[in-house]
Amino acid sequence: MNTKLYDDQEIAQLQALPKRVTNPNARWLKKPKGRPSHRQRNYKVTGQDSEPRFSIYLRENLNDTSDFSCGILYIPRSSPSLTLARYNGSSHPHGDISYRPHIHRATQKAILAGRKPESEAEETNRYRTLSGALACLVEDFNVSGLQTQHDQPRIFQ
Repeated sequence: MNTKLYDDQEIAQLQALPKRVTNPNARWLKKPKGRPSHRQRNYKVTGQDSEPRFSIYLRENLNDTSDFSCGILYIPRSSPSLTLARYNGSSHPHGDISYRPHIHRATQKAILAGRKPESEAEETNRYRTLSGALACLVEDFNVSGLQTQHDQPRIFQ
């Protein structure tokens, strides 16, 4: 199914919309489908008045804590879901980003080009761990209902 054409203003509105996690005690699933060495946790998220609907996922490699992804999806009723952002760990290179944490964000440009909406990425030093990535996502996407904690700054680089 093709991605609906969202413009950058619509994407920004979805990001800014106040959201609340409805299942803050979601459990970790071991060996999620197709990923035997990973664990995953999925949160259900709603906007105001239970609409629109979103989902936040946390995925982590059990053998490499730098191999993780934390993402937020918009789930409209009448079209395919849209990954608004993915906060990835440093386990892999991405274009010019060499083994550093990076954030993928959905853009109109990527959708128009027929790529994954969140294919573009920027390197970041805002987090190093999955829990730090979640804290950044919660802050960036106006999400409440979860206890999060930012990573402590590194004293020595």
